[in-house]
Order: sequence, then C-alpha cells, then structure tokens
Amino acid sequence: MKYGHFDDERREYVITNPQTPWPWINYLGNEDFFGLVSNSAGGYAFYKDAKFRRLNRYRYNNVPMDNGGRYFYIKDEDTIWSPGWKPCKTELDKYECRHGMSYTQIAGAKNGIEAETLFFIPLKTWAEIHKVRLSNTTSEVKKIKLFSFMEWCLWNAEDDQNNLQRNLSTGEVEVKGSTIYHKTEYKERRNHYAFYNVNAPIDGYDTDRESFLGLYNEFSAPQAVLDGKPTNSEAHGWSPIASHYIEVELQPGESKDYIFTLGYIENPEEEKWESKNVINKKPAEAIMERFNTVEKVEAALADLRSYWDNLLGKFMLDSNDDKLNRMVNIWNQYQCMVTFNMSRSASFFEVGIGRGMGFRDSNQDLIGFVHQVPERARERIIDIASTQFPDGGCYHQYQPLTKRGNDAIGGGFNDDPMWLILGVVSYIKESGDFSILDEMVPFDNDMSLAKSLYDHLTISFNHVVNNLGPNGLPLIGRADWNDCLNLNCFSTNPNESFQTTENNTEGSKAESVMIAGLFVVYGQEYVKLSRRIGNDAEADRAQAEVDKMVAAVKARGWDGEWFLRAYDFYGNKVGSDENEEGKIFIESQGWCTMAGIGKEEGMCEKSLNSVKERLDSDYGIVLNNPAFTKYVIEYGEISTYPAGYKENAGIFCHNNPWIMIGETEIGRGEEAWEYYKKICPAYLEDISELHKTEPYVYAQMIAGKDAYKPGEAKNSWLTGTASWNFYAVTQYILGIQPDYDGLKIEPCIPADWKGFTVKRQFRGAEYTIKVINEAGVNKGIASLTVDGKEIDGNVVPIFESGTYEIVVTMG
Repeated sequence: MKYGHFDDERREYVITNPQTPWPWINYLGNEDFFGLVSNSAGGYAFYKDAKFRRLNRYRYNNVPMDNGGRYFYIKDEDTIWSPGWKPCKTELDKYECRHGMSYTQIAGAKNGIEAETLFFIPLKTWAEIHKVRLSNTTSEVKKIKLFSFMEWCLWNAEDDQNNLQRNLSTGEVEVKGSTIYHKTEYKERRNHYAFYNVNAPIDGYDTDRESFLGLYNEFSAPQAVLDGKPTNSEAHGWSPIASHYIEVELQPGESKDYIFTLGYIENPEEEKWESKNVINKKPAEAIMERFNTVEKVEAALADLRSYWDNLLGKFMLDSNDDKLNRMVNIWNQYQCMVTFNMSRSASFFEVGIGRGMGFRDSNQDLIGFVHQVPERARERIIDIASTQFPDGGCYHQYQPLTKRGNDAIGGGFNDDPMWLILGVVSYIKESGDFSILDEMVPFDNDMSLAKSLYDHLTISFNHVVNNLGPNGLPLIGRADWNDCLNLNCFSTNPNESFQTTENNTEGSKAESVMIAGLFVVYGQEYVKLSRRIGNDAEADRAQAEVDKMVAAVKARGWDGEWFLRAYDFYGNKVGSDENEEGKIFIESQGWCTMAGIGKEEGMCEKSLNSVKERLDSDYGIVLNNPAFTKYVIEYGEISTYPAGYKENAGIFCHNNPWIMIGETEIGRGEEAWEYYKKICPAYLEDISELHKTEPYVYAQMIAGKDAYKPGEAKNSWLTGTASWNFYAVTQYILGIQPDYDGLKIEPCIPADWKGFTVKRQFRGAEYTIKVINEAGVNKGIASLTVDGKEIDGNVVPIFESGTYEIVVTMG
C-alpha cells in the first residue's frame, strides 16, 4: 500500500494520507540551526545541539504517536481543525504534505477554507519560517479564528524531562506586540533566548500552557480554541508556550498570508539587556525584518532551492531505472547531508539527548557527502581528530555544541581509530588537498599535545598494531563496529548498560576478525598515502604489518566456508560452524572480501556464497545466523534481542553495502545489484504498510527472517546506511571512483544493463561519463576515451576546469 508518491521533478515526496504507518519526517536547516518536522507538523527545532539548545518540547514514544510540534488551529464556527490533520484529527476534505529539500509544505482543507503551511529554515539563519496561507474557496464571506501553538522546551532537553521541581518554577516570557519571547534563565546563566513572531497584528495570545490547553485537555482540543478566544496569559514560573490569536475575515476567493518566525538569539554578555529585566530584542527584530513579507520569504526559499540545485548537481545519474535515478540523484544524497549534520543525534528514533556526534559514525558519513561540500568535510575531519587520545584511542562520541569528546559511553571501541584513515583519504582523493595532513591537530582538544594530522593517522594505524591478541588479530576492546557484541562485559545486572559496564579487557583474548579486515583495507590506503607523500620508509613498515594481518586472518580467521567473526574473552571462536547459534556473521564477510583476503585461494567467493546461502532473505542480508534464542553472557547485548531484531539476526542495512562491494571485488554484478535493491527504500514503496518507515530514506534496521514480522523497518534517517549505500552504488556498482590522479572508472553491473550516463563534478571540472555495455559483461573496460581520444587504463586524468566527454566501453 502507498501513502503518497514521488515527485521527481520537484524533488519532493508527496504524502496524501496523513495516517502513515509511522511519522514520516523531514529535516529543516543546513548548518547551525535545525528542525525536524513530521507529515502532521510534529517535531522540534534546535540550535546546533538537540540536547542543550532545544527550542520546543517534543514527546517521544508517546500515546498517541507524534505529539507536539508547530501547530495551527482553525476554528470555523463550531468546527476545529488543523492543516496537518493532527493534533485535531478532524476529517479533512483535502490533505497533502510535500517533503522537499530542507522544506516541508502541508496543506489541508475543510468547509471551503484551505490552509497551506510552509516550513523551512533560510540559509545562514537561526530561525524557522512558518508561512501560513488561508484561502476562502466559497462564494460567501468566511470569518475564522487562527491560533498558533508551540511549547517551549527549557533548553536542556534531558533536564527538561526530569528536574520538574525546578523547571515548573522557572519559566519566563516577554510579550511585545506580535512577538512572544522565551527567556527562561536568561537573567542568570544564559545569554540566549528564543522568540515566536507573526508579521501581523494579533488579537490576543497565550504563554501559559494550562491556561491555553486546560489542565486535562489533549492537544486536539485546547480550551482556548474551544472557547474561541485566548486568555492573554503570561507564564510566571509555570510551563511556557507561545500561541498567537488572529481573527481572519476572508472574502469569496480571497487569500491571506501570515509569516510566523521561530528564532534563536545569542547576545554578547555586555549586550544582554535593553533595561532592567527587559531583554535586548534588536537581533530578534532584525531577523523578523528579514522575513516579514511574502516576497522576502519566497526569495529566501529560492535561495534554498538554488543551494540544493548546486549540491545535487555534483553527481547526476541517467539510467533506464527511475527508482535508481531518484535515489542516486536526490534522496540518497539528501539523506547523506542530513546525516552529516546530525550524525546519530536527533531523529524520531534518536531523542537528541544522548549520543551527539560519533567518531566512527562521522568518519563513515563523510564518504557520502564529501563530493558535495569538501570544505565542510575538511572541518569535520579536524573536529573528529581533535577528540582522539595520544595513544590512538578515541572518545566514541562528542557533543556538536562544544566539539569536545563526551564520556556518555567513553572509549575503548577498537575499530574507531581506523575510520579516521577512511575519512582523510576520502577527502584527499576528492579534493586533492594534501595540505590537510600538515594541519596541527590536538589530542583530546589540548593544543599542547598537538601533532600533524598525518601523525594522527600513524597513531591510528599503530593503535591496532599495538593491541593484538594471541592469534595476531586485533583485540576488540569494548566492542567494534557492532556495539552489541560485548565480548568483555559479562553483565548479569539488569540496571547497567552493556556498553558502559566494566570493560574487562585485562587478560582478555577477545579478538575481532572484522577489525582485521578493516585494518587491511585502510592499512593499504595508509600505505598508498604514505608513498604518495614520499614517506616510503613508513609505507614499507606499514605494508609489513598489513601483510602480517592478512596471514593471521588466513591462518586464524578462516572457518572453512566463511570468515570467523571473533574470538571471545576465553579465546573461543565466535561465528564458527562449531557454534550452536550465531555460526556466521555478516561483518567479517564484508570486510575480509572488501580487503581481498584469500581471494586467490577462493576464500572470498566461498565467503560470499555462504552469505547468500545462510544470511540472505527477501528483505536484505541478516547480521547473523542462526539467531540467538538464549542469552550468551560471553557475547553480551547481541543475544538479548528477540530473534530477527536489531543486532540479533536483524537486517542491519548499514553493513549490507559491504557485501555489495565484496561482490563487485570478485566481479559479480548481478548479486551486488540484487542486494542493493532489497534494502533501497524507493523499491519498497509498495510495501509501506509493512516497511513502515519513509519510502524515500534508508532505515538502519529491517526485521530479519527470524522475526515475528520480517520486513518491518525501524530507525530511519540517521544511519551510516545512507553513506555506505551511496558509496557502494556510485563507486563500486556504477564504478565512478575519485582517486589521487583522477577519476577511476570500474563499473560492476548486471550483464543485461546496456549502459548509463553520469555527470560528475570533480576538482573544478565537469565530466559526462557514458558507459556502454553492448558486450553484456559484469565488469571490465575494453576502451576509454576522453573527448574522442583513447587513453590507456581506466583513470580519467585531472583537468582543472572545463567540460569533458568520457566514453567507457565495457568488455
């Protein structure tokens, strides 16, 4: 069943049934100020950090679902309704939500009144714009009452929910004209406030939640709206809100526009006040002035559209598959940019309180957006590396507001350091900017410990070399990429987290074959980079360590038909045919085949055949098989989930591309393409009632074949799935790979594909790459021409500017 459709020309997903199987959301904002908005106008806004600078309250996992947001109530005689259907849930005569590139437009109609609401954050602006257009489609004069509503959060979203003895006594507001200011704690600890304005005279307002809603009313029936008049309440200590009241008269066929601005202000300490206890409103008034007419708002929206035209113009595919085109050209790239901005911090599954930015997460996210904004990728790399420890270990996460590592989970995830090599080499290959290697970068944000970024890479590489177990494989530490495979925790206490409980690494024999494969892949990249900058001695040393790891995996990491997953604390095999459950895991099959370990001996092919036989399903590749049905204390959290969910044999979409890439390494284009389509959201639109999450972005997890309901997805938007799938399809299936010396062209596609065309901007030049596959092969280049001139090999040389026609003939 479908709940809407793609509008590729406008780059929008159009929702026509408001009762989607899960709230289908969009993201607003592109740099410092962000918002989440659902198809019924639920969600919230924040400045940089969804924990410490959240403007409005949102209630996760609530009943009913998706409560709280930017609501508009329309009272038309005795009928009360909202254009987004919620919160009133009045049956509408018409409903449509258009999620576009950093904007959302929701329109509803009832009894001859149409209400269209546009939500977006203008570029370089700390404010959301809510443009409301009310239209009378009848032949009679209509008199209606419009109420806005938003509930302030008391800045720290975690404290907001648990410190009620304080928070129910601190709320402060100011009202000036048509603007409601939220200034809680401004007179003491803060230099920031928020405001909600409308560009028209108002006929009343409310700023106290109980006065507006009524203590026991739902959002669907606020008392002020039922009564048809506000109370002009002012919150003194109690729960502050912002609600404007406007009486609207519409002639037949007439439309009126109202522009609401939800903004955030930081004042210098010496400029906090206009007078005693009166906040300095000049910066807020300047923002309101910028967007106080329809013309100004439309110009800002046009600028936003141009911004996305530019970003999405960097890589454009023309194939005979509309679903593939829309994913590669629009939605996958869009999701990569959103994930770059958010990491894993704020979605309708991540509450924006705990995780912040991840070390490994942010490095992996980089491979999906570096072609669009390499300059921002450079900044992100420096931020990430600055949280590293002098021994190469890492904080697992850092807060976006301070850019400092946090101890919410701590460190000791032994895969973390190697991901920095991925991030840096991906950036240099895309940009050609080797100067980043000379940047002096602190450890733990302490500049007195600073070393060059290249030194950080060396220390990252050495962290693996210096932490090997008895089999010559990397020690897993607290965990590796799979945070739920906790081989050193041994938890029997229901009150502790597996990831933060004592990490019993002392004397542990727990080793990770996945990190071994990761080390070989990015160890080889470190070797190439070292040679590239003339450091041959270091390259030789590193290559020797990589060779040792390859030998160790072949000798101790191979189980006969697939690669082991790990060794546990006691040195027993994990992911072996000898095990009762969890005989095979996806991660090591992906990384060891990507690394080409044992390719000549047939190990890669056997491994991938085993994936097909044991891990494949109708909805993607499951993480392990057989699923765990009992708790294995030596394995930790992975064995606590029901069979088929999350890490216990769920389909973790993040790691499916590793198998796709492995398949392209051995030339199997059909298999890579089949796996790609199984988890790609555009191909799942027809089963939305089962899949549940948005059909335009990837989910982190799909319930596996052992689950009660296989195919049901969870945790959409903020997942490394976005970057890895874009990376896999563009660089390994389509085969357009940025490299130090140019664009390497090496497609691996189904034999029945006749070809495709890619327009790719690369280092100031634009390449139109036409791939022809009349020979019907999976892989292999017979010839390559640049502007009609044949060149040797499959690397298109670097041109500083201009446009170039590349023709690639496979064979």
